[in-house]
Amino acid sequence: MNRKPAYANFCPAMNRRMPPQIELLPDGRYRRRETPVATRILRWALVIALVAGSLAVGAFFLWFALMLLPVAIIAGVVAWLAFRYRLWRSTRQPRW
Repeated sequence: MNRKPAYANFCPAMNRRMPPQIELLPDGRYRRRETPVATRILRWALVIALVAGSLAVGAFFLWFALMLLPVAIIAGVVAWLAFRYRLWRSTRQPRW
């Protein structure tokens, strides 16, 4: 009674192939497959690239802010001196 189905001789290569293994846990859930090594390497490479890119952008903004700091200080000193000059000049001239 061990009869082969009609399609058994249709593709002989398929007959030699191992059937897929389905790993069920005792509670009825499927066991998660382990991800391939190449996928894990790619994920870590992407994480490292994102962290490096974030650090590069942060370093650029810090450099930009540090380059603007002397300009802002000089502009503040010039504004303060102009204000003091205007005060000095207003006290020396008589008001009409």
